Amino acid sequence: MRLVLRSGLGMPLAIAAMAGAGLAMWAPSGLFAVWGVTGLLVLSRLPERRLPLVLYLVMTLVGASLLLSRGADLPRGLVGQELTLEGRILEYRPGPPAARLRLAVEACRPVAPKLRGCDTLDRVRLSVYDGPTMAVGEHWRLTVRLRPPSGFANPGTFDYRAWLWREGLGATGYVRRTPPAERLATASSSPRRVALAFLDAHHPEGVGRRWLAALTLGADQRLNDDDWALLNASGTTHLVVVSGLHVGLVATGVLWLMRGLARWATPGRWRMAVWPWVVAGVAASGYAWLAGLEPPAFRALIMTLIGLWVACGRHAPGPWQAWWLALAMVVLADPLSLWRPGLWLSFLAVAWLILIWQGRSRPRGLKGWILALIRTQLLLAPLMAAAVVLAFGRLAPGAAPINLIAVPLVSILMVPLGLLGWALSWAPPLAGACWMLFAALTGWLQAGLTEAVAVAPLQVLPAWQRLPVALCLAGLALAWGLPGLMRSLRVVVSLMLASVLLSLEAPVPAEGVLRVRVHDVGQGQAIELRTYAHPGRGDDGARHRREGEAREGNGNARVLYDTGPRFASGFMPLADLWPPGQAFSRVIVSHGDRDHAGGVLALGEHRVGRLMAPRGEHIGLAARPCVVGQRWHHGGVAFRVLWPPAGSLEALSANDRSCVLLARRGDQAVLITGDAGRAVERRLLPVLPDGIEVLIAGHHGSRTSSGPAFVAATDPRQVIISAGRDNRFGHPAAEVVRRFRRQGSCLWSTALDGAVTVILAPGEAPVVTAERQPSWRRGVDGDCHAVESRP
Repeated sequence: MRLVLRSGLGMPLAIAAMAGAGLAMWAPSGLFAVWGVTGLLVLSRLPERRLPLVLYLVMTLVGASLLLSRGADLPRGLVGQELTLEGRILEYRPGPPAARLRLAVEACRPVAPKLRGCDTLDRVRLSVYDGPTMAVGEHWRLTVRLRPPSGFANPGTFDYRAWLWREGLGATGYVRRTPPAERLATASSSPRRVALAFLDAHHPEGVGRRWLAALTLGADQRLNDDDWALLNASGTTHLVVVSGLHVGLVATGVLWLMRGLARWATPGRWRMAVWPWVVAGVAASGYAWLAGLEPPAFRALIMTLIGLWVACGRHAPGPWQAWWLALAMVVLADPLSLWRPGLWLSFLAVAWLILIWQGRSRPRGLKGWILALIRTQLLLAPLMAAAVVLAFGRLAPGAAPINLIAVPLVSILMVPLGLLGWALSWAPPLAGACWMLFAALTGWLQAGLTEAVAVAPLQVLPAWQRLPVALCLAGLALAWGLPGLMRSLRVVVSLMLASVLLSLEAPVPAEGVLRVRVHDVGQGQAIELRTYAHPGRGDDGARHRREGEAREGNGNARVLYDTGPRFASGFMPLADLWPPGQAFSRVIVSHGDRDHAGGVLALGEHRVGRLMAPRGEHIGLAARPCVVGQRWHHGGVAFRVLWPPAGSLEALSANDRSCVLLARRGDQAVLITGDAGRAVERRLLPVLPDGIEVLIAGHHGSRTSSGPAFVAATDPRQVIISAGRDNRFGHPAAEVVRRFRRQGSCLWSTALDGAVTVILAPGEAPVVTAERQPSWRRGVDGDCHAVESRP
């Protein structure tokens, strides 16, 4: 305790913990071991220096914990193999077409003999199709197929792979129907399960019950997708996650009651009594434990306990030392929290509250507290909006006025009513009365949020806009929150920032640039070709008007080739690539296979000038046929359909009907062949231009395409393979990879590199970038030959 007070140990501890995390995650392989040995040798010569020893141990513990978590993934040799898992269900979400569950693995073994073990596997996320009903806490034996944590990597989209990692999930997969799942033990009784069962039995189903479970018990899995969409759009998600608001309310309420009791019991000494603060801390701990001690609740508990310590005035540190100490303790207990946005949102909010209230007197009277609440919310809103923009890329314009009403409603009325109902659960009629009033307030709040979102809907910002918008919002918060500034200066800065926000324009490449982006959509294909031109230049604009094509306001044109897959769960990756309302001059669906046409239904949220597909292919929407010889121009880029031929296509397979598209900008060409096979490739040889700058490998790199003659004739400089990681087809084929390597082509794969973007500009060398940059790619033959294939 004295060491903390004397040296301010909180900041060094927090910095040491974050340094240990950085050392483990980004240092070259083997450096952490060198660090451990070197540190022990140095510290052995400093036996009297306790602080360096403590900081060294903190760095080592955090780094070792992260290294162990990285080693808990599914071994590569077990991908797609049948495994038998035994474990306890941590989370269960029923729903069509599959239930989702998290399993704490207690035993793992391969079904097939002579395969390596999987004892390091800790937690997995599974899908259960047509399986038995399960419950949290039950123990099951399941036969599964797994793969390591993976996800799509596209510009400006949610990184599912990173989310799996920071949630501590070492694999994802699905439960096999045979042999059937076997329940080994029922769920043991716990206060939370008993409380949820009591709630289900004594409160009618509906929004009130869902919100009551989330607000008071931390059971946010009870909320449905519509609830979350409304909360995100209104900027009120923090209200239903058991966090500092809820834990702090419990601690404050109990403290108020206990201090009142102390004042009644010991009138002369009640201000010096410590036990009310202790009881408040115990109550907050019990509530956080009842809510499941999920990361937000655990983080809130640590901050609340340290806050009680600071507020009690007994040998307590200052607010900033307490802030650093809380950060250090959270990172020490859960190093993965450093990669969770919630940690930084929480600590940023608390730091800002400390800053804007430091040195100010305590509010007096009801009016003073109301004005303080309004001031706090108005100063907090722009800074938190900036943080949310950086973390999630979304902006809720109405969040500030909405929270001015929603925060007091939830904190002063709804949460106390919900908790009072639990306190009166021994008398169901009284508890029911509290919860009925809670449900009425919930319905009123939900209706109000819906109306507010209709007036000020959620904005999903493009990647280029996020940093400048966040900086302007943060600058606005600082202009009005920092003490000592003149009002005139605050106004001038606010006007300047507002003018910057209003003048933001999307960066537009020079005219004639062609951008080709092969999106990462798993085992499927979705390719976006964008041209940049001034509207109305030459006769190009008139041609577009005659064809009725969708054009963007700045004259840019977009062609979408294929729409990606649609999975068994109904998920379409295309739905997550852009916000609704995009404009495409043409959408070409190469053929009707699900991995190419699966996302057609997601086009309903966008404007499409012309939809094209091979004659006779059923893609779900009416489309014009793509036929050899079709030509059009966008921004100096010539597009031409090379296949299929006119007339009946019944003699061709679905793959060989694929629309083949050639896009040419000057002497640079991009060729996309869909799933066309070698027979079609041979028929294309006479019409191919000399040298292809970018080739999208046919049929995801399958051996049925990319024949020797075709590879030699196209002589592609850049080859991009659109395939899913660990796909069951073995794409790309080893012989195809070797063929392109011998040709001297640079190889890219969406399975490894994520989305791959190629910029073709007049008079400049092509620029190729990938969303992921694997460490093993750097320095491998000039970043070219780094594509895995299966034997």
